[in-house]
Amino acid sequence: MSEARKLELVFLWHMHQPDYRDHATGEFRRPWTYLHALKDYTDMAAHLERHPQVRAVVNFVPVLLDQIEDYVRQFDAGDYRDPLLRLLARESLDNLETDERALLLATCLPGNHARMVAPYPRFERLRKLHSLIDGQGEAASRYLSGNYFSDLLVWYHLVWMSETEMRRQPLLAELMAKGEGFTPENRKRLMALMGDILRSVIPRYRALASRGQIELSSTPYSHPLAPLLIDLTSAREAQPGLPLPEAHFYPGGRSRIQAQIAAAQTSHARRFGAPPVGIWPAEGAVSAPFVQQLAASGVRWTASGQGVLAGSAPAPADPYRPWLLADLPELTLFFRDDKLSDLIGFEYAKWHGRDAAQHFVDQLAAIRNAYPLGETPLVSVILDGENAWEHYPYNAYYFFEALYGLLATQDWIETTTYSAWLARHPGRAGTLPRLTAGSWVYGSFTTWIGDPEKNRAWDLLCAAKQSYDFVMEGGRLDEAACSAAADQLAVCESSDWFWWFGDYNPREAVASFDALFRANLAHLYRLLRLPEPPQLAVPLSSGGGSPEGGGAMRRAS
Repeated sequence: MSEARKLELVFLWHMHQPDYRDHATGEFRRPWTYLHALKDYTDMAAHLERHPQVRAVVNFVPVLLDQIEDYVRQFDAGDYRDPLLRLLARESLDNLETDERALLLATCLPGNHARMVAPYPRFERLRKLHSLIDGQGEAASRYLSGNYFSDLLVWYHLVWMSETEMRRQPLLAELMAKGEGFTPENRKRLMALMGDILRSVIPRYRALASRGQIELSSTPYSHPLAPLLIDLTSAREAQPGLPLPEAHFYPGGRSRIQAQIAAAQTSHARRFGAPPVGIWPAEGAVSAPFVQQLAASGVRWTASGQGVLAGSAPAPADPYRPWLLADLPELTLFFRDDKLSDLIGFEYAKWHGRDAAQHFVDQLAAIRNAYPLGETPLVSVILDGENAWEHYPYNAYYFFEALYGLLATQDWIETTTYSAWLARHPGRAGTLPRLTAGSWVYGSFTTWIGDPEKNRAWDLLCAAKQSYDFVMEGGRLDEAACSAAADQLAVCESSDWFWWFGDYNPREAVASFDALFRANLAHLYRLLRLPEPPQLAVPLSSGGGSPEGGGAMRRAS
């Protein structure tokens, strides 16, 4: 096959979890960071290790890495600030408090019944036992014994283990075979293994990067929706007339984004030896002012969704080549293939792994065959590296075995990274006349702003930032207090809070994120030594929807 009929492919796996810590207490409100580390970040490293011919970009948000390291410290010390881990480590579960029983029942009976409960008869039996007393009040729940909760905790953590680890760790097979009557010693051994796995996560990716198989990229520190912090009205570039918050702007947004970029670069250099060459912005959200800040910070590539490209060009623009802005030649923009990315994120979970892999390769062949002779398309597949896999059989183990294995045998497909591509192909980018602000979801910002509940949240954040600026300008706080307030402000600026507000999201998830967002703002006011506004005691959103995949991911269109 001639060189002209080749295709280059970049996978960008975006690893992110919101900051689930209550920074007033140090407690973790939700367990999703350590659970995804045990299951998904571990498996995604293992897939690459088993297929060294496959190259990829792996993006870690700094606040995720902070939390993984926090959990490692907890396991090292045996002092747990996650209530689920404290209960797993407790010698006896016979005399649980009411709130402890409620936590275990609400958390350890996963919503994804088909993949995470039904395949395991002993776990399914625990679910059915709970169904007998569900809705009958606290007195009924006391019929569930300490042995019940011990088995529930062990099974919950077993189904959240990496499929790769399930296949290679004798302890996990032993516990699966035992099925019930788990002892404190069983739980102790399970926790020791969990600690070992968590300690290995960051070093494994560092090793993959050191041998050149992956490129590690980053995101502004706490995953802020950068274009909106810079200019709230940028939301109207893709959606003219979109309702906006009462606040006209986020105060000092440019300086805040600069601080977020700098913090990400420092974090990346500390963990991986050098600042990142590329930045995947939170939610693929870009605007012209934001990418200018990235370029001024030394970033050489960024990426977004196909909808942003479509909104930025007067005629259909080629998504299979990189692009530059006319006045910003030093930073290259790449755009994801939304169809292929969403096939992996939402559709292939329903397919047999080999069939899905072959279909993916067939789609790549169609792109290659439709491309002009003498030119090589660059296809970008970008999606979350954790949220989709629980919907696949065996955590997508067979899908990735088939996909990576098939890609490695196709001499016309070359997996690569963005930095490697730029080094080999200077001067091949097209030029965009403008960049319309938008994200990888619908090509707009409507997931984070525009509805009344999201707008109220923005007004609360803007008011908190005004108070922060007032205190900082007044010089009332010492250096340590200023630093603590700045760190807390960054937590409040995360895009994740705004993602979950809205009646289309699940009630429980909305309540959890709503409460943590308001708690974060309240803590910021306390650090500023200011009274908490009374509106922070009032929930912003109630939810009640049932979105695809539980709402953690959304299709591009």
